[in-house]
Amino acid sequence: MTNMLIDTHAHLDFPDFANDLEDVLSRAEEADVKRVITIGTSIESSRRAIQLAEKYPSVYAAIGVHPSHVEEAEDDVITPLRELAQNPRVVAIGETGLDYHRLPSEKVAKEKQVQVMTALRSETDEEIEAQIRDGAYKSKQASLFQQQLDLAVELGLNVVVHQRDAWEDTMEVLRPYTDKARGVFHCFGGSFDQANEVLDLDHLVSFTGIVTFKNGAAVRQVAAEIPLWKFMVETDCPFLAPAPFRGKRCEPAHTRIVAETIAAGRGVSLEEIAKATTETAEQFFRFNRA
Repeated sequence: MTNMLIDTHAHLDFPDFANDLEDVLSRAEEADVKRVITIGTSIESSRRAIQLAEKYPSVYAAIGVHPSHVEEAEDDVITPLRELAQNPRVVAIGETGLDYHRLPSEKVAKEKQVQVMTALRSETDEEIEAQIRDGAYKSKQASLFQQQLDLAVELGLNVVVHQRDAWEDTMEVLRPYTDKARGVFHCFGGSFDQANEVLDLDHLVSFTGIVTFKNGAAVRQVAAEIPLWKFMVETDCPFLAPAPFRGKRCEPAHTRIVAETIAAGRGVSLEEIAKATTETAEQFFRFNRA
């Protein structure tokens, strides 16, 4: 058990694992990944996460509504999330946050690339409408993020934060919650300065298989230099399979590869990384509720 690891971010309720989840969890156990947190991305996904956590002793659930699901989200997501959070297998709120990667204006721009050019006035009108939709989309994401942060404060739970192409706005939403709720920036891919910005507010970061990618040198450097007790490890499976499994389905067992890569970059043993990240995860997530 000295090399025990925790996959702090997985999506076991996704269809990718529907046919062989027990085998997946067995491989995780063999790789010393003793706990897996499966993350809700919608109300239904959060319910499925809890069902999995109730069925498998090594699985725990985080519940939340992902920012990219904001368009189809119910008007009231907090009431069902509050009810779901009463389950002792729930260890965090999330994932929640901001994601500006696919804005309405970008969709319009892509459509224009494949369409015959129309009148300039028509183009301008489309762009203005798209920018208005962008603003509404961002505003709705921010509101959903704040609501889930408020719920986390109310329940005394920490938060799994998703941030993509929205750094400044994410930090702006989070700052008022300093000393009220702690977050982990999952799948961290930012700079060392951004990592320090997160740590200075007493939040954490978490690293995925990106640390093994050829183009992941910058993230590897961050993982090599930040304080040992300020980060965790994850897979974000079924996404981001580490080398040498690129292009294949990622799974919790690959947490070990992430940890080994970070250990090599820091010039320390796997045991040291496993001990530190496991203790950090045990302090951050409410496993003792289960």
